[in-house]
Amino acid sequence: MATHLRQVLAQKQKLSPTQVLQAKLLQLNSINLEQAIFDELEINPLLEQVETDLPESKDSEDESPLDALDLDPKDVYEDDFSYNKQEEKKFSPLPDKHSFLDDIISQLADSGLSDFDKEIAEEIIWNVNDRGYLDTDLILIADRFGKTDEEIEGILKIVQRLEPKGLGSRNIQECLLIQLEDEEESVSWKIVRYMFEDFMHKRYEKIQKKIKCSDDELHEAIEQISHLNPRPGEGLQDRYQVVIPDLIVKEENDGWRITTNDGGIPEVRVNQTYAGTLDQKSISAETKKFMKEKLDSATWFVDAINQRRRTMLNVMKTIIEKQSEFFSGNINYLRPMVLQDIGDVIKMDISTISRSTRGKFVDTPYGVFELKHFFSDAVELNDGRIISNFVIKKALEKIILAEDKQSPLSDDDLGKKLNETGYKMARRTVAKYRDQLGYPVARLRKEF
Repeated sequence: MATHLRQVLAQKQKLSPTQVLQAKLLQLNSINLEQAIFDELEINPLLEQVETDLPESKDSEDESPLDALDLDPKDVYEDDFSYNKQEEKKFSPLPDKHSFLDDIISQLADSGLSDFDKEIAEEIIWNVNDRGYLDTDLILIADRFGKTDEEIEGILKIVQRLEPKGLGSRNIQECLLIQLEDEEESVSWKIVRYMFEDFMHKRYEKIQKKIKCSDDELHEAIEQISHLNPRPGEGLQDRYQVVIPDLIVKEENDGWRITTNDGGIPEVRVNQTYAGTLDQKSISAETKKFMKEKLDSATWFVDAINQRRRTMLNVMKTIIEKQSEFFSGNINYLRPMVLQDIGDVIKMDISTISRSTRGKFVDTPYGVFELKHFFSDAVELNDGRIISNFVIKKALEKIILAEDKQSPLSDDDLGKKLNETGYKMARRTVAKYRDQLGYPVARLRKEF
């Protein structure tokens, strides 16, 4: 059988090293950024920390840094040269701590994906919300990489099957089905796949009639479904997280002054002394290549830190402009605002906005808030008004806090109370908002 060889010309979009580094640093909060800088200082001789308080030594002005080391630069940074890693870790400024998403991303190493597809997978992972669901349309991620949503659907499926299973799902039904896929055609799988609405509304007789199962099989299936994980992103929030604001906002002269909280973050720059050795003829081609790579890496790193600062300042400035009522003192009011609204103003894609707001906190005159706090979806009321669901949640929470704890209100009653305040909501929507606020159903709120 003859083998035919063909040349195919294809155009693929690939993120540059600078874009990858900028995205990586942007997603870090102040604590993790400090650790990342110390890690980079350790491995890159072309990067140095700015020491403003220490006088510069003039003893070795005429001596080449490489001559002074009397070592091949590659040897200096090999793992075998580590003088005592255990002792070094004792005095590290911060422990080497991986976030929940870092642990998810590390699983991609065994996924069999190409480097380009791994970049797409990481983009998907960084666009999940606090409950673990995909927080943007798949087509928007696909567009950024020059793909169609159908082309990256397979990558999404791989992400959804990392641990915890269901991360990156687009709705709760998809999340539960993924967790049940090893038991396809079981009673529990059939309920979620074909009769999910009936299950959500506890129409068990209808389910039993349709699926033709016994009482015991139905009970066992419901028990199994109730023990699945509907919120695979719970690990996104560190339960005992130390909050250090990344931004500080202060009122000043009828305006707002925004600063990045960089006090504890070391300032770094390219080491010009080492960079100057590239012009020395005595340096071998191999050493020169090594130094050139480190110089590029150091330059990209410094630029990425500066770009991170500019992006966060621009994002915060736009948030203040769009949430003027909040920053005027009405902290119980937020306008509808999504990531795309900020992206449209500062001309950046929503994945960049997501990275710059997730896990980042701002210190305001009204308290410390996560930047995600200022985002909420729009809700259209029956009278045509469009308001933020944040406002409705605040109204709902006020009703729950004021209820008789010996006879708490059902979701139907909560809906009627909301309607009396001008917010007509379906019972299902009320239940969703109540759940998002962290309040259980009425029977579990009852106090004796």
